Amino acid sequence: MTEAEIAVFGGAHIDRRGRISGTTAPGSSNPGTWFEEAGGGGFNAARNLSRLGHVVRMISTRGGDAAGEMVTAAAAEAGVIDSPLTFLDRKTPSYTAILENDGNLVIALADMELYRLFSPRQLQRRALRDVLASSKLVLTDANLPEETIAALVRSAVGHGHLVAGIAVSPAKVIRYRACLEEVSFLFMNESEARALTGSQVTEAEEWPSLLRSVGLKGGVVTRGGRAVVAFEGDKACVVVPPALPALADVTGAGDALASGFLSARVSGRNIGECLRHGIAAAGITLRSPLAASEEMSAANLEQALALVPAPQMLS
Repeated sequence: MTEAEIAVFGGAHIDRRGRISGTTAPGSSNPGTWFEEAGGGGFNAARNLSRLGHVVRMISTRGGDAAGEMVTAAAAEAGVIDSPLTFLDRKTPSYTAILENDGNLVIALADMELYRLFSPRQLQRRALRDVLASSKLVLTDANLPEETIAALVRSAVGHGHLVAGIAVSPAKVIRYRACLEEVSFLFMNESEARALTGSQVTEAEEWPSLLRSVGLKGGVVTRGGRAVVAFEGDKACVVVPPALPALADVTGAGDALASGFLSARVSGRNIGECLRHGIAAAGITLRSPLAASEEMSAANLEQALALVPAPQMLS
């Protein structure tokens, strides 16, 4: 088995997105367009990290259907080493979202039942034990069961590796609670941070202390187009994302931010520069109709960095 620098566990499924053409009319039929692609928080991050030059392995559950074949093809196109746990008699999970004309989410439906079959016992497979032993960074999203996330995080920490998580949604972020103190970085938006802490704060500067109080030692909280805050131990900083001339689609932007941040982190950059890299990567994705932009590359990331302001360190 080819050794990977980064191992990604979690969602690799089909994303279906309907975009309303005009003003949204709740409770009635809306004209619009339909788009389908491979997606999933973990898979979006895996493809971004691969395009940024890292050797990445993706481990997820998959059905024996045409949707699963679409995910397989997308992994090959992005250069990701694909190691699925395939259940031939099941269907591949899917995420269906309805977006407003400006790209913001109206509502979404997640059919993720197959991920429940990724139990902690699966991690005892020799191949997965080898992956966890050899990868410098282990990244998971919250599509996996809570007990599997905990077992995965503890195994990675036991090998002395950096371990990071993507929150996915307010309903799923709480799956990290059993292992929160062992996660190196957790990437979330404000809604997810509120679900984790029970707090309704609105100021970016307040999140580091609140998240530390529930046991997290490092994380990033995004706030739409407002200042993004990151912390690691007793260090914290904020960066205001540059304004974009056009917003293609918000899907995958948080996954891209995690990718850019972690790419910089494994390269040894400090937290402020990691956050700048994350915001630059998110900007590339926000300009693309795809959840994992084909324009993601080390060269394009360097260009995007020129637009991202310096971090403001917090006391």
